[in-house]
Amino acid sequence: MLNPVLLRTLTVVVRANSFAEAARELGYTGSAVSQQIAALERSIRMQLFERSAHSIRPTPAALMLAARSREVLAVLRALEDDLVEMAEGRTGHLSVGSFPTASARLMPAALGHFTSGHATVETSLDEGEADDLLDRVRDRDIDVAVVYRYDLVPRSRPQGLTVLPLLVEDLRLLLPEGHVLAGKDEPLLLEDLASETWIATNYGSPGASCMRHLCIDAGFEPHVVFRSNDYDVIHGFVEAGLGVALVPALSHEPRQGVLTRSLKDVRAHRYVDIVHRAGNQNPVLPAFIDSLRWSVSDVLAEGLAPA
Repeated sequence: MLNPVLLRTLTVVVRANSFAEAARELGYTGSAVSQQIAALERSIRMQLFERSAHSIRPTPAALMLAARSREVLAVLRALEDDLVEMAEGRTGHLSVGSFPTASARLMPAALGHFTSGHATVETSLDEGEADDLLDRVRDRDIDVAVVYRYDLVPRSRPQGLTVLPLLVEDLRLLLPEGHVLAGKDEPLLLEDLASETWIATNYGSPGASCMRHLCIDAGFEPHVVFRSNDYDVIHGFVEAGLGVALVPALSHEPRQGVLTRSLKDVRAHRYVDIVHRAGNQNPVLPAFIDSLRWSVSDVLAEGLAPA
């Protein structure tokens, strides 16, 4: 393979038509330039200059090789510039994973903040549930993910991942407007809801499992009739008077016909974390993590706190 250092020396010698002048321009000695040209001639097994006592004349091979070398060296310089920009976090690619609630509430602000300072970085976002996202981070399919976990629902994490706490959410009770318990002044207890019809996320999901554990600890098995992993659907069912629900605070946006209450005897929370591979060297990753932390300030409300 041709040595780019020797090719650069050749292009300067051809342009200057002098070993001595090329040496001054390159910061080499005349002897070093002569040795580099000789090394290039041995490499291609062709003579590049006709030498006389006081001058040199480039051969056709030298002229052709110098012309083509300028193109190659320009590409290499562009590659070097791209690598510098990537190392400084000014270009590159970042792949992000998120669960739907975080995509709706956190990602607009986080991605807007990040791209404002990294406009040339290509950023992609995929949605999924926590277990799927953890596997994709582990498998290097995505750089970083925002995931959640619940109290009372143990979850194993793949080895080699760094977990950074982002947000802590209370669990909020949703009641339809006009519900018999809506006007109670004293704090509600979960046992007060033993006879209610419940609306929950899909069977076996962490949210549904956490809610069931809490109800069983309060002395009853919840009667779940309607299920959806879409919290907007859950809010709609509550608004329609079809039941009550227990949802994480980040998933609740105030809407007419739905009341929120805290439960005195519920100390469980949902935790939102940032997860990435421990050895991830993507230079823009720290800036994106900072943007995620910055985005939390946009959603802080009752029942939400930075981790």
